[in-house]
Amino acid sequence: MIEQLKGFPDNVIAFACRGQVTRRDYESVLVPAVEAALKGRDKVRLYYETGPDFTGIEAGAVLEDIKVGIEHLGRWERLALVSDVEWIRTTVRAFGFLLPGHLKVFGLAEAAAARAWVAEA
Repeated sequence: MIEQLKGFPDNVIAFACRGQVTRRDYESVLVPAVEAALKGRDKVRLYYETGPDFTGIEAGAVLEDIKVGIEHLGRWERLALVSDVEWIRTTVRAFGFLLPGHLKVFGLAEAAAARAWVAEA
């Protein structure tokens, strides 16, 4: 499940992943939020957290994630990944150089620092 998080500046879209993440989660929650956030602005920032109860992600959801990232490749200004899931952290670090924006990986215990970093001017 993907949940959109509130309490961030208008230029930051934020999500928390819990349990099993599906393609439908991307289609019904993440993609519409990204599209709405990009209307009227050139760049957005992303806060993306996988909670301690995250159990996995469907292959279709991975494809949607790649599709959203590539479709808006030049429009990501700053990305904060918050996760203790080692394969996610490793993958993001390995391919983060492909993203034009600034990327930082944080552990769950550093969620407050990630929120502050992604929102700072």
